[in-house]
Amino acid sequence: MKRVRLSTLNDYSDWLKLAKEVEPLFGSMTEDPIFCNSLRQAILKGNAFCITESANDKSGELFLGGIVISKEANEIVWFAVLQHSRGKKIGTTLLSEVMKQLDYTRPITVTTFDRTIEAGTRARRLYESFGFRDSIGAGPNPAGIPTVTMTLERLNANHGIHESGSLSC
Repeated sequence: MKRVRLSTLNDYSDWLKLAKEVEPLFGSMTEDPIFCNSLRQAILKGNAFCITESANDKSGELFLGGIVISKEANEIVWFAVLQHSRGKKIGTTLLSEVMKQLDYTRPITVTTFDRTIEAGTRARRLYESFGFRDSIGAGPNPAGIPTVTMTLERLNANHGIHESGSLSC
């Protein structure tokens, strides 16, 4: 059975394995003390969520993916799913649950691969299925891959209509 939950420091090594797997797309993370400290802080502050599945041998849970958010900035900061779990709606399940933690009355942002990056097609499709749209180029990430900031329109609480979200620099 799959479940989305807040991460704890007990999950830290699983987060590092996930980060190591995606480093070719995101740049060096596991040897970066700033990344490692930021990840620990996100876990401690309740901003890191993971999706797990019960192990077949009853030995515990298998870590399948994780997402870090910033409630203050109303953004998805980091999101990845282990390669062997991709294409199984793991990302959709995780994102669906975690989006409930963000404020729909303000624009919600995420920086992801731009449309020219084939390896980012699944991520872009997932965000687009939630209503995110490209809003501004974000330049290359630490791996040198072009990125874009996508924004989910905010819901106008007074009228129940959507307004385009804007990104302030």
